[in-house]
Amino acid sequence: MSRFLQLHVLTTYPASNLNRDDLGRPKTVKMGNCQRLRVSSQSLKRAWRTSEYISGGLADNFGTRTKEIGKYVYFALVNGVTFHEAMLDAGATGDRTTVKKNAAEEIARAIAGAFAKNKAQYKAKQDEFNEKAFLDSLETEQMAHVNPVELAAVAALVEDCRETGKVPEAENLDLLRGEGNAVDVAMFGRMLASRPEFNVEAAVQVAHAMTVHKGVVEDDFFTAVDDLNKDDAGAGHMGVAEFGAGVFYLYVCIDRELLKENLGGDAALCNRALEALTRAVVTVSPSGKQNSFASRAVASYCLAEKGDTHPRTLAEAFLKPMDGADPLADAIAALETKRDSFDTMLGETADACVYGHGRATLPELCGFIAE
Repeated sequence: MSRFLQLHVLTTYPASNLNRDDLGRPKTVKMGNCQRLRVSSQSLKRAWRTSEYISGGLADNFGTRTKEIGKYVYFALVNGVTFHEAMLDAGATGDRTTVKKNAAEEIARAIAGAFAKNKAQYKAKQDEFNEKAFLDSLETEQMAHVNPVELAAVAALVEDCRETGKVPEAENLDLLRGEGNAVDVAMFGRMLASRPEFNVEAAVQVAHAMTVHKGVVEDDFFTAVDDLNKDDAGAGHMGVAEFGAGVFYLYVCIDRELLKENLGGDAALCNRALEALTRAVVTVSPSGKQNSFASRAVASYCLAEKGDTHPRTLAEAFLKPMDGADPLADAIAALETKRDSFDTMLGETADACVYGHGRATLPELCGFIAE
């Protein structure tokens, strides 16, 4: 089995703001002494993870990243519904035995605390109860990435607590599991500061995507018309939206052996996860400002490599920014030239498949990755 799978992807985005900083501007990076537009790996992984290919196609093996377990345990106990029913609809009510609010709060805090540090307990000020502040206090300080087996264990414990009306004993709060990892946890890993023995090493490494040429952040001054305003010729609203455009290079490195290991040795699930990830990488864009820019794009080119050769990004191909009239064609040529140069220098050649216009199709690329 080839250990490493590497994807080198080129995607052209028109005017867009896929991933913005704290000021609302498209993120940037400086490389080769010039500014490029950038999309962070966190933004890309979030878009892929929640895409129909992974969260939908692999729903039975999909994890939940949250700090709100305690809140839904509380809803389940006081509203008479199961934990899973509460997660689907926080306002749902049922005919199961209910637990008094004070006891439900203590149980919720105990169960949530099995995954991360609890927030400070809520204390009403001058006998004025603030429900939102109370519910927020049931959250944990950090998010935990929880797999389906662990959620099932929480659901079972909620039913036990419903019967007793008491906080579970410490030995029953051992809810973390080393087996049955969700595919998204297996791909992107998880870190639990308080229980490092349940950390999962990420099998998929994702670089920040950057333009292969100089990137400029531009301003779009816009106005909105008030439909009912008949007297004033001025705009009802005005503002500025920042955006950029370009051809982005993205590098993804997958440790196939680690992914399979993270999935408990399930080779079939590993291959399904690889195919889903490949489809997402090629076709799914971050959702940032899509309503304003409709900048949905699919990759124009993907060089996929697999083998035991040393993983390496080909970003060096763009150290000198592309400045020709056809940056996509220039980027493809530069990428393949750099690949050949590295192969010669390292004395290693991986099996390869090239997806793109006039080359392999997406199903053929997925077949190459998952076989």
